[in-house]
Amino acid sequence: METFITKGIRVSVETTYQPAYSRPLESKFVFSYHITIENLSVDTVQLLRRHWLIFDAPGLMRQVEGEGVIGQQPVLAPGESHQYASWSPINTEIGKMSGSYTFVRQRDGQEFQVAIPEFQLVVPFKMN
Repeated sequence: METFITKGIRVSVETTYQPAYSRPLESKFVFSYHITIENLSVDTVQLLRRHWLIFDAPGLMRQVEGEGVIGQQPVLAPGESHQYASWSPINTEIGKMSGSYTFVRQRDGQEFQVAIPEFQLVVPFKMN
């Protein structure tokens, strides 16, 4: 599990290779990831947007941006958390992802960025 805290928001990521959805002979490797976002700050915050950087082994990068996460823009009071799962395909057996969320503080409308920790996407047979 990878974890990072930015401005009182903790983001934790766990990944799993999905062999049932992957096609190695066609260079299609699918990974799921489970995200936990915890509000450790004293303010109520809302997640507005996401920005992902997805890299495959040769260093090819693609970006994904959009509102919220899986169709939601959760509001988190102090001490609350939000969890969701998603997935990403890559064209190589090894890759990585990182990115950021844009949050807004409810108290004053101030937007701020929260880092998503970089995490590895590695098929199990490449770990040896």
